[in-house]
Amino acid sequence: MFKKKILIKYIKEDSIHLAKITKGDWIDLHAATDVILKKGDFKLIPLGIAMKLPKGYEAIIAPRSSTFKKWGIIQTNGIGVVDETYCGDNDQWMMPVYATRDEAIRAGDRVCQFRIQKHQPKLLFSQVERLLGKNRGGFGSTGIR
Repeated sequence: MFKKKILIKYIKEDSIHLAKITKGDWIDLHAATDVILKKGDFKLIPLGIAMKLPKGYEAIIAPRSSTFKKWGIIQTNGIGVVDETYCGDNDQWMMPVYATRDEAIRAGDRVCQFRIQKHQPKLLFSQVERLLGKNRGGFGSTGIR
């Protein structure tokens, strides 16, 4: 199996090193410092790493499934996208969050996760008068149960 080499810089010597989770393809990211949040705050949580991704690849950063339940924070842009040009020594990855309650996140807490994927292929859009597929009923039409 061919593996892509990823260059990683840990911002602090005592940073938690990355490890792939045992189930799934995502890799957890940890808060690099303590972060105190008050309800309504916006903050950037430093994640303690900078990376040089291979050409043609990007990283997608998303909250872990337990992040909102544990800390009441929402990643403000839904997901984060880091492309291979964000690769300088000081290009530390961050998680932009909005706090829905007062909370403290401690250095080392697993707050989000990421995966690396290829860039989207080049696309060509072609305008048509009609799409011939069967209508499903519009957005949100698949029901509750």
